Amino acid sequence: MSEIKEFESVDSALHQLPKDDYERVKKILYGSDTHEISVPEESKEMASKYNIELISCGFNCKEEQLRSPKVVRIGLFQHKLVPFPTTTPIQEMKYALFKFANKAIRIAARAGVNIFCFPETWNMPYAFCTREKTPWCEYAENAQFGPTTKMLQELATIHNMVIISPILERDEIHNDSIWNTAVVIDNHGDYLGKHRKNHIPRTADFSEPVYYAEGNTGHPVFETEFGKIAVCFGRHHPLDWLVFGLNGAELVFCPAAAGGVASEPLWSIESRNAAITNNYFTCAVNRVGTEIFENEFSSGDGKQPHRDSEYFYGSSFVTAPNGTRSPGLSRTKNGLLIAEMDLNLCRQVKDQWGFQLAQRLEIYAECLSKATKHDFVPHVIRKACRPSSTL
Repeated sequence: MSEIKEFESVDSALHQLPKDDYERVKKILYGSDTHEISVPEESKEMASKYNIELISCGFNCKEEQLRSPKVVRIGLFQHKLVPFPTTTPIQEMKYALFKFANKAIRIAARAGVNIFCFPETWNMPYAFCTREKTPWCEYAENAQFGPTTKMLQELATIHNMVIISPILERDEIHNDSIWNTAVVIDNHGDYLGKHRKNHIPRTADFSEPVYYAEGNTGHPVFETEFGKIAVCFGRHHPLDWLVFGLNGAELVFCPAAAGGVASEPLWSIESRNAAITNNYFTCAVNRVGTEIFENEFSSGDGKQPHRDSEYFYGSSFVTAPNGTRSPGLSRTKNGLLIAEMDLNLCRQVKDQWGFQLAQRLEIYAECLSKATKHDFVPHVIRKACRPSSTL
């Protein structure tokens, strides 16, 4: 696989500004200040040894009189396949990524991380651009009893950590169907449940409908010892984010394989907007790098067939309910973002802004119900035609 010279990150570019300008620009772009949190030297040394960028920050929250703080640390791990080519045998590829995941989780555990999240289909190439079934469907495995879940259950138990593992799922019970699925493992190593991707992209290199359909697990929120968490794959769809909030989520993770110049300007906006409108924390974690495949494929853009995927631009970050966001990880490096937050901030922001008081779900429910009917007529008011004058 080849390395591509890429722009490092928006954060690194901002640091080129004079200090005063940087502070003003950062305030406008990132919202309220975050604070530094303590990360053990052991974690820093391990991250440096394994060539993993390590960034950390804490979100500010007022202390309350009647509720104790609900402080939690989350870890977002972004990674690329390099140096493993996509032609690597499946067992060998999984074993290599399992070893790397083990290292990242150990770094996170030393730093006190309670909830750890991987990017979308983290244990395989993002091969859906190829539209080939072989060998990619062989990566699919049982969500509850597959080798990836078993491996992570051991680590979750050892490190007292909730782990979110997005995989390609094989459902043997339902006719060997395949799904894009996030598995949630609790901090005791128990399989807590799964969520299947609700919205399947149908554009450019994202030929996912060739492999799996829209999810059928609804919008589950998983109650853990560290908070109520959910997984939202549908970052382009505001209503997907909304329902997780209605179901009581405090932390919503967005594992992605986001790449290409068209989607990158949206990346820093969508999950941040969801945090603001739904008053919960959002945690966006992405893949990194370009993946090269053995056979050429076309992207439906009139250009010549090629073997390289779109560039996955990393840039994982966290947003608080008040719109404050963390620094982002690099666009080019393996990275671990550790963020600490007090989940009491969710209700504090709800009390401050009152979006729930003003949201008018009943009128949207009525409109959405009408819009699903085949005889739906948009509510459009047009200027009436004047009657023609008579002589």
